[in-house]
Amino acid sequence: MGIIKGAIVVNTDRCKGCSLCVVACPKNCISIAEKKVNVHGYPYVEPNAQSDSCVGCASCAIVCPDGCITVYRKKTED
Repeated sequence: MGIIKGAIVVNTDRCKGCSLCVVACPKNCISIAEKKVNVHGYPYVEPNAQSDSCVGCASCAIVCPDGCITVYRKKTED
């Protein structure tokens, strides 16, 4: 049986840094980027050091009010 791995891609130019996705992530894979802002001056979210534990549940994308997060899922073989 394979293991489901996930990965997220954040559209940083649209992100307003509301942190709803940070709170929603059950694996703590997302953080606000430190000392970085987007073209509109907002801090944005990005995958963090724990992003390898992402399971692709899409909780982050579901709660994002601006649709900034795309979730990819991949089944890997043991």
